[in-house]
Amino acid sequence: MTCTFVTSIDGTASSAIKINPALSIFPALTAENRSAVDTACAAYHLNRQSQTLRAWACHENGPLRPLRINGRLAWPVADLRRVLGIAV
Repeated sequence: MTCTFVTSIDGTASSAIKINPALSIFPALTAENRSAVDTACAAYHLNRQSQTLRAWACHENGPLRPLRINGRLAWPVADLRRVLGIAV
């Protein structure tokens, strides 16, 4: 969350709070109750681009190995927590 000051047309200053939209999309990893998450969610938690995780899956050279379910990648939450050092 960031706070910015906006100046209106009449010259008065008011504060506006901008909320990062990604914060409301993905729950905290400690509160995640699914066994695996999609690539976008995993990339958000790892602070990487989605394409980076897809490359890890393709080349099988990253710190995580995804599950492949009907051609889609699912990243185990337990592995994400392990890599990030988050205790359950």
